Amino acid sequence: MKNPTIPGGASARPPARFAGRWLTRYEAIVFPAIGFGGLLLLWWLVATFGTKLLPTPWEALVANADAILTPFHRRGPGDLGIGWLLLSSLRRVFLGFLLGSIVAIPVGFLIGSSRQAMLAINPIVQILRPVSPVAWLPVALATFNLANPSAIFVIFITSLWPTIVNTALGVSSVPQDYLEVAKMLEMSPWRRMTAVVWPASLPYIFTGLRISLGIAWLVIVAVEMLTGGVGIGFFVWDEWSRLNLNSVFLAIGAIGGTGLVLDWLLGQLQQTITHRPAPKQL
Repeated sequence: MKNPTIPGGASARPPARFAGRWLTRYEAIVFPAIGFGGLLLLWWLVATFGTKLLPTPWEALVANADAILTPFHRRGPGDLGIGWLLLSSLRRVFLGFLLGSIVAIPVGFLIGSSRQAMLAINPIVQILRPVSPVAWLPVALATFNLANPSAIFVIFITSLWPTIVNTALGVSSVPQDYLEVAKMLEMSPWRRMTAVVWPASLPYIFTGLRISLGIAWLVIVAVEMLTGGVGIGFFVWDEWSRLNLNSVFLAIGAIGGTGLVLDWLLGQLQQTITHRPAPKQL
């Protein structure tokens, strides 16, 4: 059967092929736009035909225009821009995450490289890992008697488990051939660890770090809701207590966008250090 033609003898297929190529080239833009458009439509439907407490997307955007355009304003001790609130929360997350990583990576190496260490430490990890990070908050408050150190401690605990588990998995998954070659070259244990085990384990370590950072950013919001002070989590709770859902949606967008940027930055760091494309996180 002959291809259908249009006047002038041009085939109908080239435009279809062109559209397919265009879609393939711009699919990273088109499909996310479709997804976000569907989400906004759902939000509009719920706000319009469901509860009257929710603002529509346009109402939330108009109400938050000043906060979006001036994220770092200071209009008094209780009126800070969303940028300052995010920075306060990020500071707590980075401190807790850094301390957790400093502890978790060596512990993961120890578990992955020593059966005795695995038998001694792994049961503790498996018992404490399922505990909700927020459950540690009363312990932290009783220990430090201050909200800020307590929040950092909870983030520290949160950051431990994914990094420990993934680091141990990476160390224990180093191909035996690599270790045999290192033995043939008579490498010292330190040299074998830094030249063979460490590079082979890096993708696993970064996977653990990215998971830890994502969970830490999630947990800080809940912790700040409970402890108060300056931060994006307390801002959400404070605005909800005033039934100001426009500001709540602003915070939700800021939290999600910041989490996306944090994961992207850590992925870029992984790609720079390992010289491999960073796997995409779901």
